[in-house]
Amino acid sequence: MFSINPSENPLIDIGTNLTHDSFTEDFDQVVERAKQVNIKHMVVTGSDLENSVQAITLAAKNPNLFSATAGIHPHYADQFSSDTNSQLTQLLQQHDVSAVGETGLDFFRDISPRDLQIKSFIAHIELAQQFNKPLFLHQRDSHEVFCSILEEHRSALGRIVVHCFTDTAKALQDYLDLDCYIGITGWICDERRGAHLLDCVDTIPLNRLMIETDAPYLMPRTLRPKPKTRRNEPCTLPLVLETIALARPESAETLALATTENARRFFALQ
Repeated sequence: MFSINPSENPLIDIGTNLTHDSFTEDFDQVVERAKQVNIKHMVVTGSDLENSVQAITLAAKNPNLFSATAGIHPHYADQFSSDTNSQLTQLLQQHDVSAVGETGLDFFRDISPRDLQIKSFIAHIELAQQFNKPLFLHQRDSHEVFCSILEEHRSALGRIVVHCFTDTAKALQDYLDLDCYIGITGWICDERRGAHLLDCVDTIPLNRLMIETDAPYLMPRTLRPKPKTRRNEPCTLPLVLETIALARPESAETLALATTENARRFFALQ
């Protein structure tokens, strides 16, 4: 299905939605293709209670290959309640949960009302403080509000990653000033809307850069031959690495080693 040169060094995909329905029929093959390109670990994103539980179940069965996040994506912030908070509290006590999230703000689609997104985001921040866990964050078209909330709470928080970063160079610098890690996806491989990332990805300190696919979304447009499916998979992660290497002074090998070590440190992986 995919013909991708494997990375010479182990890679970690810090954000992949392997609980998505599109992976139900061929999950084992998807995982095998990831292994073939030298992906050694995948952090499975929890975006609501149901798939947070599913992500944790995957991680519990194979902790060497998977770990999980647990949270409520801003799209589903209208589902957040005191009961939701109680259930997340229980989930976050499990060993295989490596971060709180996916949480944050999305004012691009506004699927949930903005006031409810903010309320949910702050509740997740409080949970991260309570359990001393990293935050796995989503931000789209909401930088000013998002950043002001982070600034207010930053001193009480530990590690933070702004995952799937797609914003401006100014937003990037604001997050770096807050000592955040940055997750880069196949968006950088899109010459139509991701070219600006090629101009600023080199400003990310090497010890703050991580890579991800956000599969099944954001298939790299550099994939050749162009597949018939639009479903992205973790096995495309080397393409993200290769594109970043075109815009930075380090080699792909150096970037692979650094992003893998950053992910191990960030998620406290063995």
